[in-house]
Amino acid sequence: VFIDLRNTAYTIAAEIAVDAKGNGVIVCQGGRFGGLSLYMKDGKPAFSYNYLGMESTQIIADQPLKPGNYKLEYDFKYDGGGMGKGGLGTLSVNGKKVVEKRIEKTQPGIFSVDDLADIGVDDGTQVADYGATSKFNGKIEYVTIERRK
Repeated sequence: VFIDLRNTAYTIAAEIAVDAKGNGVIVCQGGRFGGLSLYMKDGKPAFSYNYLGMESTQIIADQPLKPGNYKLEYDFKYDGGGMGKGGLGTLSVNGKKVVEKRIEKTQPGIFSVDDLADIGVDDGTQVADYGATSKFNGKIEYVTIERRK
């Protein structure tokens, strides 16, 4: 039901509109025992990678976005060389890198058999701590996901 992002490089892009303080999930896959999520928290673009529910890496911009329209992009450069390797995650806003962080390892297998993928909300067990609600309070124009080798 969702593009396979295991053991590969990928890019997630979304065009969004935010009001005074953007919060909530833009797109997520998986849940509490493993998954990934591109979201907004306290007005800041963020990405979380949850490794088997045991270790979580948050990549969060330093500055909140002002109200307006934005293109967010999360790019993951996979190390390669086998299954479950790490890589470098980069968050960009309107084509400008805002934060970059290394993810040491990734799940080689599926995230979950019952937590699938969502746009605009995290309906299953939550991948990350979104605050009061996972429902995105802005507008999502589109989300694209591109797998790369």
